[in-house]
Amino acid sequence: MTAVEPRRLIVAITGATGAIYGVRLLARLRETGGIETHLVVSAAGVLNAHQELGLKRGDVEALADVVHNVNDIAAPLASGSFRTMGMAIAPCSVKTLAACASGLADNLITRAADVCFKERRRVVLMLRETPLNLAHIRAMETVTLMGGIVFPPVPAFYQRPQSIEQMVDHSLARVLTCSASTTRWRRAGKA
Repeated sequence: MTAVEPRRLIVAITGATGAIYGVRLLARLRETGGIETHLVVSAAGVLNAHQELGLKRGDVEALADVVHNVNDIAAPLASGSFRTMGMAIAPCSVKTLAACASGLADNLITRAADVCFKERRRVVLMLRETPLNLAHIRAMETVTLMGGIVFPPVPAFYQRPQSIEQMVDHSLARVLTCSASTTRWRRAGKA
């Protein structure tokens, strides 16, 4: 007997610049429907959403189906028995990358990522840092070896984007189609 996998996706927004990636990902998934989004936002993520987009915590949380407190380590996301399609960390700070690479599950974002890795679920990290030092590169290697996808949102100019939103949406479409094992995301992303 095969279990039907729930269509749930964890979306985490951390303190790296680029809150627009997480916000637009949530908005896009809400528009297309069919995937229940579970949001976790760090305190620095809330601050960046306000500074970069003029959004308050409630504005961001309203885009998600379910919201979890970043400090609630007992939330359902902290358990492998809570089935999800995986997780997108958009944007992903270097601190979060390092915590994921080392298995430091010190908050719900990194614990949820740890659960996804151990359960062999997809984790996409939209890393926002440049230039990179050796510690960053080694952490990216470790996360990749664990099955994660390190996906720095690099703008594509061949499409001749007319706005920041078009560049962001192009990156998000690629996130949703970044590998064959994310076909479930593809259907939701209309990519």
